[in-house]
Amino acid sequence: MSKRLKNDERVTARISTSVKETLQQAADLSGATLNQFLVQSALKEAQRILEAERTIVLSQQDANKIFALIENPPIVRDKLKAAFEKHEQFFREDR
Repeated sequence: MSKRLKNDERVTARISTSVKETLQQAADLSGATLNQFLVQSALKEAQRILEAERTIVLSQQDANKIFALIENPPIVRDKLKAAFEKHEQFFREDR
């Protein structure tokens, strides 16, 4: 048996009459209720924002640099090794 989702959360907002009229017109044209239109529009925008935050855009030159470093990683020098060990010791849980 599938679990049904409850629509028991409420979001409220105070808006001007002109904003409500504009939103209502758009909802009417899309064949949705005002509430459906608001939820669908807000969800679509939220998903767009979240996706934009998850995506890293690189120029071709930057992408080539990253791939080159992956394929040919730089030599790890003694100073870097020492810094890494110091970091591990500092953040060790058993201190």
